[in-house]
Amino acid sequence: MTKDGTRATARTGGRLLVETLALNGADTVFCVPGESYLPVLDALHDAREAIRLLVCRHEGGAANMADAYGKLTGRPGVCFVTRGPGATHASVGVHTAQQYSTPLVLFVGQVSRGMSEREAFQELDVRRVFAPMAKWVAQIERADRIPELVTRAFQTATSGRPGPVVLAVPEDVLAETTSAAPAGAHRPVQAHPGPGELAALRERLAASLRPLVILGGSGWSAEACADLRRFATANDLPVACSFRRQDLFDNRDERYAGDIGPGVNPALAQRIRDADLLLVVGARLGEMATSGYTLVSIPRPSQRLVHVLTGAEELGRVYQPDLAILSGMPQIASALASLPPVAGRPWGAWTRAAAADRAGWAARVTVPGRLQMWDVMDVLTRRLPEDAIVTNGAGNYSGWVHRFHRYVRHGTQVAPTSGAMGYGVPSAIAAKAVFPERVVVSFNGDGCFLMYGQELATAVQYGLAVVFIVVNNGMYGTIRMHQERRYPGRVVGTELRNPDFAAFARAFGAHGELVEETAQFAPALERALAAGRPALVELRLDPEAITPATTLAAIRERAMKARAGETA
Repeated sequence: MTKDGTRATARTGGRLLVETLALNGADTVFCVPGESYLPVLDALHDAREAIRLLVCRHEGGAANMADAYGKLTGRPGVCFVTRGPGATHASVGVHTAQQYSTPLVLFVGQVSRGMSEREAFQELDVRRVFAPMAKWVAQIERADRIPELVTRAFQTATSGRPGPVVLAVPEDVLAETTSAAPAGAHRPVQAHPGPGELAALRERLAASLRPLVILGGSGWSAEACADLRRFATANDLPVACSFRRQDLFDNRDERYAGDIGPGVNPALAQRIRDADLLLVVGARLGEMATSGYTLVSIPRPSQRLVHVLTGAEELGRVYQPDLAILSGMPQIASALASLPPVAGRPWGAWTRAAAADRAGWAARVTVPGRLQMWDVMDVLTRRLPEDAIVTNGAGNYSGWVHRFHRYVRHGTQVAPTSGAMGYGVPSAIAAKAVFPERVVVSFNGDGCFLMYGQELATAVQYGLAVVFIVVNNGMYGTIRMHQERRYPGRVVGTELRNPDFAAFARAFGAHGELVEETAQFAPALERALAAGRPALVELRLDPEAITPATTLAAIRERAMKARAGETA
């Protein structure tokens, strides 16, 4: 009997888990099915009006989709995989969620309790495998504890610094019957900045001559981004965005200074060094946002550092700030927007110069070959609506997107700060599933695309009309670039023999296009957008066009000259 005197309803652990997911706001589940969690699948059959199930072709694809869901919604992406190979395949998505601070809950079907510690079929010690890359890892040993531990998983994933949680559930726990019922839903908790901290922040800003705001991290909302922009406008502050967080600030704004990541604008890198105050909101200032920890010295920066983060464990971990503030992003942004503007600001010319540097960095460049990527990006910027979602994986090709595409609104950039290849395809599928009314464009290199290219089948199966762009230069471009720098002319292990990507797409039932020269791109894009189904546009890029700034031949020549100088 329940506390109110009614008879308790018996249900399987799998059904209780699904009911607990729904209570915690889960409306989508990504998975590759496994016999280890059949009771969950059976319960999802009855819950299909409340929870949509997207079945994927690889657990890594499923986990990356869950990560993209978490990025775009701020709610935990939910993924189910089976034990052993299923869990290890999904680990890439967990690592990506950790490095981006994405709320995610991965459920792993586990061997039955009576078989544990025997190296049973596909048995995996989930705690030991995932402990270094998750906020919390646990195994549910009793069906009646499912409501407690699942709700805790959601609470942990969303509170403080968001991140991934992994729960293993033995298959016999999912099959056993329990009279336990779903409990209350999770309620994310974030800190607020105190009045003293805000006063100290404003005091440091008022004393500054060359301030720079750097935005990053997760936990933002459209309202928080608008509040932060009001603060920057009121104080005429230059604003930069950390690696793959460019959608936190309107790139058209006259105060936008650019993004900080691989291949950073040298002028922006120097501006970070020259700043006397860094107001860093949300960004951990990791390797990519500091050019290998060279732009900001460790442990005490030469600039005065005001560091605002969601996780107390991160404050002072690498950098000792002049002022540390523990706060959620909406909370700090709202507080900053309410601060009285600093009077007599001496940094107006500094702000204008930062924006001018960014505009110059985005100006047209030409590369070898018949296809000019700057013009491709210009077509996309002019053609795509402001709320279009652009996703990408990892590789040199992504430099074109980061440097030349203009992100206007929050929630329009989805990319892995972990540098995980293959992310562009599954993340775009998840984005289209979450926002079917919005245009979604997925950028991929040729090597990057084929890591999860099979998920085209998922896009076709669920009618998710993503436009996939594949930049094909016949190589693992980033590694080839580094190879030429360190071992010029000694090419090995980086060349690729690719399929006809347009034909590959058509084999799945998608629309396929091939673009070999600049003039072909705009009409091909229009046909892809109008196709009404998933579409792929292959861009054949000259291999010499390795980055917007240089060629393979130039890299090789510089490396050989340097070697000759060393041996002279």
